[in-house]
Amino acid sequence: MAVTTTPPPRGAAPRPSSDAGDTAGAAARAASTGRLAGRVFGALSTGAGVLILVTLAAVAVFLVLRAWPALTASREELEAISWFNGGSVAEYVGPLIFGTLLASLLALLLAVPVSIGIALFISHYAPRRLAQGLGYLIDLLAAIPSVVYGLWGALWLIGRLDPVFAWLSSNLGFIPLFADYQAPAKNIMSASVVLAVMILPIITAVSREVFLQTPRLHEEASLALGATRWEMVRQAVLPFGRSGVISASMLGLGRALGETMAVLMVISPGFLFSFFLLKPGQQQTIAANIASKFPEASGLSVSALIATGLALFVITFVVNFAARWVIARRAEFSGAN
Repeated sequence: MAVTTTPPPRGAAPRPSSDAGDTAGAAARAASTGRLAGRVFGALSTGAGVLILVTLAAVAVFLVLRAWPALTASREELEAISWFNGGSVAEYVGPLIFGTLLASLLALLLAVPVSIGIALFISHYAPRRLAQGLGYLIDLLAAIPSVVYGLWGALWLIGRLDPVFAWLSSNLGFIPLFADYQAPAKNIMSASVVLAVMILPIITAVSREVFLQTPRLHEEASLALGATRWEMVRQAVLPFGRSGVISASMLGLGRALGETMAVLMVISPGFLFSFFLLKPGQQQTIAANIASKFPEASGLSVSALIATGLALFVITFVVNFAARWVIARRAEFSGAN
């Protein structure tokens, strides 16, 4: 006996198959899982950002609270500290701020041109194998501890800089910057040379990565118009990487501002507003001064040292904000943003 199948009524929607239903359910579950993962990742990212701000605020509050006794102390109380120079914290920290900025800016002046040259050589001139080796070497230099740089500066570099500084003082001594050199070369200039070597790997590594991001079409267009390799670098690479180089320089400046042991081991300290770069006993940095005075500090003297640390914290904050402002103004040229 034949079995007849009744067709569905005309106009009725076809009954969905089980395969289509399983596919739709899987897609819905995947979408739900994706939304949950997105919310979790967003919460973690927001928490990380808030944690950074909270940590920064906690450091600032700690510095202000611990420095407050020194900031509000009388002149007589501050003068009772054996190593305290001046009648107020502002008078004491002023020469330290000057020495910190002078050493860091000199280091930046020495390191940035050399770093840019090395970065351009690695990114656009050196053969690939040589560029890779130099890149690894530069990255390795950034991992050397500061105390090693300090030992190198104190035991080897000072002796090599002595004839150079003597020549500068004897031939260019009419310029106050190079006048009155006294051996050994434990002065702000020697400390700046050590700082320049320390920040060189950071600036070079960041600048190299920025230069490598230059659009290939820009370089080829410049060469196609008849430019030489140097003209191509000047017209295409340097404008593109300008903001990245500024960022790298600010990173190096941040390390130079807070460097402690290397400066402490090289410089002969002083508390003067002096531009004599080759004369010992003229300047001192905030970080090196804290490291040298903290072991014997107690009570109000600890608050005075923390007050100088608060000044360094503010300087670093201002430097970072200034760097971001400069980068934002040149964002259209930036390969890092």
